[in-house]
Amino acid sequence: MTTLAQLQEREQRVLCQTYGRYPLSVAKASGSRLVDHQGREYVDLLSGIAVCNLGHSHPELVDVIQEQTQRLIHVSNLFYQEEQLVLAEKLVSTSFCDRVFFCNSGAEANEAAIKLARRYMQKVRGKKAFEVVSLSGSFHGRTLATLTATGQDKVKDGFAPLPEGFVTVPFGDFASLEQAVSERTAGVLLEIIQGEGGVRPLDAAYLYTVQDLCRTKGIMLMVDEVQTGMGRCGTFWAHQQEGLFPDILTTSKALANGLPMGAMLCTEEAAQGFTPGSHATTFGGGALVAAVAAKVVDILLRDALPQRAARIGDMARVMLSSLQAAFPEKISEVRGRGLMLGIELAIPGQDVWRKLLDQGFVLNLTQDRVLRLLPPLIIAEEDLRHFTKTLGDILERSSGGSGD
Repeated sequence: MTTLAQLQEREQRVLCQTYGRYPLSVAKASGSRLVDHQGREYVDLLSGIAVCNLGHSHPELVDVIQEQTQRLIHVSNLFYQEEQLVLAEKLVSTSFCDRVFFCNSGAEANEAAIKLARRYMQKVRGKKAFEVVSLSGSFHGRTLATLTATGQDKVKDGFAPLPEGFVTVPFGDFASLEQAVSERTAGVLLEIIQGEGGVRPLDAAYLYTVQDLCRTKGIMLMVDEVQTGMGRCGTFWAHQQEGLFPDILTTSKALANGLPMGAMLCTEEAAQGFTPGSHATTFGGGALVAAVAAKVVDILLRDALPQRAARIGDMARVMLSSLQAAFPEKISEVRGRGLMLGIELAIPGQDVWRKLLDQGFVLNLTQDRVLRLLPPLIIAEEDLRHFTKTLGDILERSSGGSGD
């Protein structure tokens, strides 16, 4: 039997040390359950970081993968592929967008958005505009451009000189954003809810005001829905709850439920910025991942999973808010939307996170004190009740709280 220690030793020997991995080896997964190499089962409240919205090894997706691999996997974007067009039509039908560019990850989708905004302003509008304004606490990827757009210094450490043309302003501070916009600005890039930033939603009034500013100034409003999209927040896209109409939308993570895929969606007007040869990718929108992603969209809509995420998420927030009321000195805030929830602790988070893992719950700790819940949209209500009770028991036993 393979042990965790054996895997850790091998990982130390052959992989670049870019991850602080959890002390858990996953041998298999199904639905909302992970199983380690010793056969222990865990409740997955992370979904591969908001990726497996339909759960693991969904039987309909397994069928599509098996069927598609026997027919066509990859030929490149030099050829017409019906699977790609079917998916693009489905994505357009769910959104304000008219056109789609496929890629392989969220970082690539945001890279495409940045390139499109710049090229549109320069080639279509004839302006020397190239700056992108983003928010503190944001996360947009790990390429040089997207990490520069990211509003967290830790991801930029050691990569100087960074590309020019990026301005970061304080989260939710419209006056600072308005002041940052100039003749050099190509667009504003933001997340409806910051995930890596600690599950921080932007206020609806702020979003409306930013949209109005972008319209007035004639610059691109780019919404990063890599984590919030595909039903997670209670609507197919999180920005739809605010009635926003961005120029550009990016998605990835849950798009193909575990297969690497990203997409940048845009309006017909914005799409004029790209012409043949201006941007490309070898693997983006390949037949296999496109067929799987099309089935993901079908299942999300057929099973009304965005609506389920809203309902189950509301239930979870009520339970967690009750827990906050019981332990006000240990839980500072419960926030989020749908099944993207953050529990900000007033005590060190690492110990609480580790105890939850020991009790069989896999979730994420971000910004040192925020427990981030990103369960599959098919998660059972009982699993969330069990999690809430377990967290309450852990807080009850921890020192310094008011729930004693």
